[in-house]
Amino acid sequence: MVTEKAFACLCEDVTVNELREVIRQGYSDIEEIKRITGIGTGPCQGKQCLHFLRRIISEETGKRMDEIPITTSRPPLDAVPFGAWAAREEEHP
Repeated sequence: MVTEKAFACLCEDVTVNELREVIRQGYSDIEEIKRITGIGTGPCQGKQCLHFLRRIISEETGKRMDEIPITTSRPPLDAVPFGAWAAREEEHP
């Protein structure tokens, strides 16, 4: 059993209780809930929390999990190797 004070999204400090409140206000679309709470917008980009959010939506609305679409992942236009950032020299004016 997950407590209401448990974090659903560690990146953005969103609690289970916050999500349940938003869903009870009538929001049940993941994109709407993301905009209101910030869930799924942190460094992990929802890899850790969006499936958990689907479960909470399912519990609150009675919808089956397969009826709740997951958001589309949007990677950068061009991949940038991590080493390119790590090796970058600082520019001084």
